[in-house]
Amino acid sequence: MVKRTLNSSNSKKKIIAQGAEAIIIKNKKTIIKERIKKSYRIPELDEKIRKTRTKAEKKLLLKASEIISVPNLIQDTNFLYEMTMDFIDGKKLSTSLDDFPKTKQLEICEKIGNSVGKLHSQEIIHGDLTTSNMILKNNKIYFIDFGLGYISSKYEDQAVDIHLLRQALEAKHFKYWKELFEKVLKGYNIYKYHKIVIERLKIVEKRGRYKH
Repeated sequence: MVKRTLNSSNSKKKIIAQGAEAIIIKNKKTIIKERIKKSYRIPELDEKIRKTRTKAEKKLLLKASEIISVPNLIQDTNFLYEMTMDFIDGKKLSTSLDDFPKTKQLEICEKIGNSVGKLHSQEIIHGDLTTSNMILKNNKIYFIDFGLGYISSKYEDQAVDIHLLRQALEAKHFKYWKELFEKVLKGYNIYKYHKIVIERLKIVEKRGRYKH
């Protein structure tokens, strides 16, 4: 394993985000996502998990790139626990969506729904559909971070994906969230089985309410 370090001779590299599973490093016009070593796991198991999850995310990103806008993956076989992608120099929707006029917000959300419908039509579950994982650039919406994603044809999984997005809109963009979500669903109509998923979504939401 080659361990990546940031030092004075590598000053152009900058950690821009760090989560429980990975750190995100900006290096000029690229982004490096490096999965963190977990000391509490058996070393052999830790290596296997990080390698497997990185490989799976790369495959998912490549598949998604054929149907929606995502960062271009730069293949690098030297590092098994990280992936390098183009840096999308745009506006993260979690912090910029509310700044747009309402009509623009509605337009963006319909595009989001359209992209989600395209993903689900290819059985791709994003797994973390929030506006924090969407970047607007040149009027295109780029979906990022497929780390929790997977392949599934189950309507339940697709409904949960949509449910996560609904929750994100309600929490972060509460002023118009209902109208924004309606536009998401309108865009989602591109998916052949959208009616079945929406019916399943109602069940998922009821189940969520009963837990509180």
